[in-house]
Amino acid sequence: MIHDGRSRKLPFDSSAAIAHLSAADAKLGALIERAGPFTLKLDPAPSPFESLIESILYQQLHGKAAATIHRRVREIYGGDPAPQALLDTPEERLRAAGVSANKIKALRDLAAKTLDGTVPAHRVIQKMSDTEIVEHLTQVRGIGPWTVEMLLIFRMGRPDVLPVTDYGVRKGYALTFMRVPKSRAIEAADLPLPAQVEKRGRRWAPYRSVASWYLWRACDLARNAASGGRA
Repeated sequence: MIHDGRSRKLPFDSSAAIAHLSAADAKLGALIERAGPFTLKLDPAPSPFESLIESILYQQLHGKAAATIHRRVREIYGGDPAPQALLDTPEERLRAAGVSANKIKALRDLAAKTLDGTVPAHRVIQKMSDTEIVEHLTQVRGIGPWTVEMLLIFRMGRPDVLPVTDYGVRKGYALTFMRVPKSRAIEAADLPLPAQVEKRGRRWAPYRSVASWYLWRACDLARNAASGGRA
């Protein structure tokens, strides 16, 4: 990801969130106690258009490879492109930067939907509900609900997002709330159904993003334990 070295303040009181979650769910409270302080730092907040360019380029690639392609694309324009500039760029030039044909189609659809207002401007999206944002952004080719949920949590700092299909959230849930033998690793059959996560997660509202963050930390704790405490 492209960062400018800054992080933004959360738009909610994380201390109030921790207190609510610990009171609402004793097992989640125990996880919070083990995992320690809530240290989520928001990524810099570019426009939805710029955020989704990055999301598209990172799909199905390891971080280093995706970062290289993202850097090459930005070099074409001297920074993040404007929507019309992206539409005007010959496909061959984007292919030379390492962008696949399918991702080029997705990028161009993103640019077109930004120009026609389907993808809102930054000032507009800040006033929209989480549901409205998902409905708008998933109209872009290649953008599904999970991608938008990550944007809501890590870019926008929305406090009440629960990505129930996320593997890490489901694994963290299994580690925290389900009886899985400690003698073996979590397997696919151990993972809860999204509806199960959604049901228990109702008690975590309106701070389900914070609960999700701690479920991801449960995975980190398990990984560190399996490696003998090494990070």
